[in-house]
Amino acid sequence: MNQYYVYILASKRNGTLYIGLTNDIERRILEHKQKVVKGFTAKYDVNILVYVEKFDSAPEAALREKRMKKWKRAWKMELIEKDNPNWSDLAKDWY
Repeated sequence: MNQYYVYILASKRNGTLYIGLTNDIERRILEHKQKVVKGFTAKYDVNILVYVEKFDSAPEAALREKRMKKWKRAWKMELIEKDNPNWSDLAKDWY
Protein backbone atom coordinates (compact mmCIF):
# COMPACT_ATOMS: atom_id res chain seq x y z
CA MET A 1 0.00 0.00 0.00
CA ASN A 2 1.34 3.42 -0.93
CA GLN A 3 1.62 6.19 1.61
CA TYR A 4 1.42 9.92 0.95
CA TYR A 5 2.51 12.76 3.16
CA VAL A 6 1.47 16.39 3.49
CA TYR A 7 4.14 18.31 5.34
CA ILE A 8 5.03 21.78 6.54
CA LEU A 9 8.56 23.12 6.48
CA ALA A 10 9.73 26.28 8.22
CA SER A 11 12.82 28.45 7.92
CA LYS A 12 12.80 28.95 11.71
CA ARG A 13 10.26 29.31 14.51
CA ASN A 14 7.51 31.64 13.24
CA GLY A 15 9.44 31.99 9.99
CA THR A 16 8.64 31.33 6.35
CA LEU A 17 6.38 28.30 5.82
CA TYR A 18 6.09 25.84 2.93
CA ILE A 19 3.46 23.12 2.49
CA GLY A 20 4.25 20.15 0.30
CA LEU A 21 3.09 16.67 -0.72
CA THR A 22 5.19 13.57 -1.36
CA ASN A 23 5.05 9.78 -1.44
CA ASP A 24 8.57 9.48 0.07
CA ILE A 25 8.92 11.84 3.02
CA GLU A 26 12.53 11.02 3.92
CA ARG A 27 13.78 11.49 0.35
CA ARG A 28 11.83 14.69 -0.15
CA ILE A 29 12.96 16.31 3.10
CA LEU A 30 16.57 15.43 2.30
CA GLU A 31 16.12 17.11 -1.10
CA HIS A 32 14.89 20.24 0.68
CA LYS A 33 17.79 20.16 3.15
CA GLN A 34 20.34 19.71 0.34
CA LYS A 35 18.61 22.33 -1.85
CA VAL A 36 18.42 19.86 -4.74
CA VAL A 37 15.55 21.76 -6.37
CA LYS A 38 16.32 25.43 -6.94
CA GLY A 39 12.94 26.81 -5.94
CA PHE A 40 11.12 28.52 -3.09
CA THR A 41 12.53 26.39 -0.25
CA ALA A 42 16.11 26.71 -1.47
CA LYS A 43 15.79 30.46 -2.03
CA TYR A 44 14.33 31.14 1.43
CA ASP A 45 16.23 28.37 3.29
CA VAL A 46 13.03 26.59 4.34
CA ASN A 47 14.06 23.08 5.42
CA ILE A 48 12.93 22.37 8.99
CA LEU A 49 10.20 19.72 9.07
CA VAL A 50 7.73 20.98 11.67
CA TYR A 51 4.56 19.06 10.76
CA VAL A 52 3.59 15.95 8.81
CA GLU A 53 0.37 14.00 8.10
CA LYS A 54 0.17 10.55 6.51
CA PHE A 55 -2.50 9.43 4.02
CA ASP A 56 -3.32 6.17 2.24
CA SER A 57 -4.51 7.78 -0.99
CA ALA A 58 -3.01 10.41 -3.28
CA PRO A 59 -6.32 12.23 -3.89
CA GLU A 60 -6.97 12.54 -0.15
CA ALA A 61 -3.46 13.92 0.45
CA ALA A 62 -3.71 16.31 -2.50
CA LEU A 63 -7.02 17.66 -1.24
CA ARG A 64 -5.56 18.22 2.24
CA GLU A 65 -2.52 20.00 0.79
CA LYS A 66 -4.69 22.23 -1.40
CA ARG A 67 -6.92 23.17 1.52
CA MET A 68 -4.01 23.85 3.89
CA LYS A 69 -2.35 26.15 1.36
CA LYS A 70 -5.46 28.34 1.46
CA TRP A 71 -5.46 28.57 5.25
CA LYS A 72 -4.61 31.74 7.13
CA ARG A 73 -1.08 31.78 8.50
CA ALA A 74 -2.43 31.75 12.08
CA TRP A 75 -4.25 28.47 11.42
CA LYS A 76 -1.08 26.86 10.06
CA MET A 77 0.90 28.01 13.08
CA GLU A 78 -1.77 26.68 15.43
CA LEU A 79 -1.64 23.29 13.68
CA ILE A 80 2.15 23.14 14.04
CA GLU A 81 2.17 24.22 17.67
CA LYS A 82 -0.55 21.73 18.66
CA ASP A 83 1.84 18.78 18.15
CA ASN A 84 5.21 20.53 17.95
CA PRO A 85 5.17 23.55 20.31
CA ASN A 86 8.95 24.01 20.13
CA TRP A 87 9.05 23.85 16.32
CA SER A 88 11.59 21.02 16.55
CA ASP A 89 12.92 19.50 13.32
CA LEU A 90 10.97 16.23 13.11
CA ALA A 91 13.56 14.90 10.64
CA LYS A 92 16.62 15.66 12.74
CA ASP A 93 17.38 11.97 13.43
CA TRP A 94 16.61 10.62 9.97
CA TYR A 95 20.01 11.01 8.34
